[in-house]
Amino acid sequence: MFSRSQLAKKYLHYYFTASNGKGHGVHSPFVFEFITRVLNDDSHFYAYDQVEALRRQLLADTRVLEVEDFGAGSAIQNTNRRTIARIAKHAAKSRKFSQLLFRIVNYYKPATILELGTSLGISTSYMALANPAAHIITGEGSKAIAEQAAANFRQLSLSAVELVPGNFDDTLPHILEKHPVIDLAFIDGNHRLEPTLRYFEQLLPHITDNTIVILDDIHWSEGMEQAWQQVKEHPAVMLTIDLFFIGLVFFRKDFKVKQYFSVRF
Repeated sequence: MFSRSQLAKKYLHYYFTASNGKGHGVHSPFVFEFITRVLNDDSHFYAYDQVEALRRQLLADTRVLEVEDFGAGSAIQNTNRRTIARIAKHAAKSRKFSQLLFRIVNYYKPATILELGTSLGISTSYMALANPAAHIITGEGSKAIAEQAAANFRQLSLSAVELVPGNFDDTLPHILEKHPVIDLAFIDGNHRLEPTLRYFEQLLPHITDNTIVILDDIHWSEGMEQAWQQVKEHPAVMLTIDLFFIGLVFFRKDFKVKQYFSVRF
């Protein structure tokens, strides 16, 4: 992974070269609509209060979990013994980006959502509350974290969430066998070049023109930047939006030509 100083330099470059985040000068009607109606929607949804109350509860939880880590590991701790509070602080998606996921699901209304990397279920809960009619399948490698996430889903009465514990290498093929079409996929686990590209390739037979794939931490390491670049160059990909901490991938053939956008957020 990149050091903090390397990440800071990369973020500054992104900040000063990306579109201003207001939609000015963006010539794609689709991206302009995304910026104005999703990215910059400052409405306060009731679900925000529900999930942030859960986050505060987890941030105060000092119970210790034994964590199996199948991915690139923690940038904060080398031990497999971690408090729930520590996981909530360092592994859960931030409020800013969790609420963006909510708005994406709320606006585009994907019917089947796949998440790789449940953690404590913060981002999952936001997406589930954004479209209660959706079926959400979320995979978590650590059994102990998955058990806590399941308890969190019960607390929020999220009965439409299907939690699949286990290594993604083992669970993803079975998930995709059961769900021939994935309308939105959030890949937030492993954070290494080869597995990220492999999961992306496994998803491709299950996408439609309207599927959205979201990759987390696309600038977290050299490997993740390489993965992001290869995803952008894939023949099936027609449009990408780089928000630095996440990247959005679209496949609509009516875009005609590939388009790459970097938008300040």
